Amino acid sequence: MSRIGKLPIQIPEKVTVDIQDNNIVTVKGPKGELTRQFTAQMKISLDDNTVKIERPDDLKANLALHGLTRALLANMVEGVSTGFSKKLEIVGIGFKAEIKGRKLVLNLGYSHPIIVGVPDNIKFNVPGPNEIEISGIDKELVGLVAAKIRSFKKPEPYKGKGIRYAGEYVRRKAGKTAGA
Repeated sequence: MSRIGKLPIQIPEKVTVDIQDNNIVTVKGPKGELTRQFTAQMKISLDDNTVKIERPDDLKANLALHGLTRALLANMVEGVSTGFSKKLEIVGIGFKAEIKGRKLVLNLGYSHPIIVGVPDNIKFNVPGPNEIEISGIDKELVGLVAAKIRSFKKPEPYKGKGIRYAGEYVRRKAGKTAGA
């Protein structure tokens, strides 16, 4: 039995869930609206303020889809009610981030600045020159944008320079030692 899949999803007050044919689920809330089509094997039902997901049998693939469907739907509900955010830290001398118009400009020690366009449902905030906050209602998109920005200059193990998630531990290596 999927422990995650059998848990019902509680719907907050200002959030509405609409289930259409072919398992197309639309979730509307104060932050916005998300729509996603789920696999046809799962049965999604709405009772009062809870959403339940049921699977047809105990095949291994359906067990995995049961928990996945429930987790994706719960993330949609949480996203339209409270939203998601990721924080990135930039470590390195001369490395900085700034917002110009609707674009994020990164100076990461290359010969040119890196310009990142902002997707529609994503908001960038730069509280300091070495901090970036990415927020939005779609957890998958927020994580994808954060991972793309991090990939421009991953933290290196010798000096720790690069872009890292807030609180991420970067394992350091010892440099060369003077030997005889």
